[in-house]
Amino acid sequence: MKFTFNKKDKLKSKKLIEVLFTEGQSVTAYPLRLVYINVSFDDAVLVKAGVSVSKRHFKKAVDRNRIKRLLRESYRLNKPDYFNNITTSYALMILYIGKDKPMFPEIETIMNQLFEKFSNKVSQ
Repeated sequence: MKFTFNKKDKLKSKKLIEVLFTEGQSVTAYPLRLVYINVSFDDAVLVKAGVSVSKRHFKKAVDRNRIKRLLRESYRLNKPDYFNNITTSYALMILYIGKDKPMFPEIETIMNQLFEKFSNKVSQ
């Protein structure tokens, strides 16, 4: 798996996102939460992911976009480490549930913890 986050890797289907939040399971490593569900995709992609930041905690779009950019970059860099040897396909949504603006090193360490929890829960 490459260090990319292409269009085909992004979770865009509104129906799938609704199913994800109604039937999906979650893993939390504060201030991140990962909601996931086991699905099959038409294309040969194993993992599709999306990111979200609450408008309630961050009123300015500039702040929300900055946090989403940090989340996407951290996901892109850590994706090959955790999803290379995965066999089933998943839809993921990474949510930022904190109330303060994070820095990239903080996001990256917590993203690693979150993916560790996810891989442990999935492998059970």
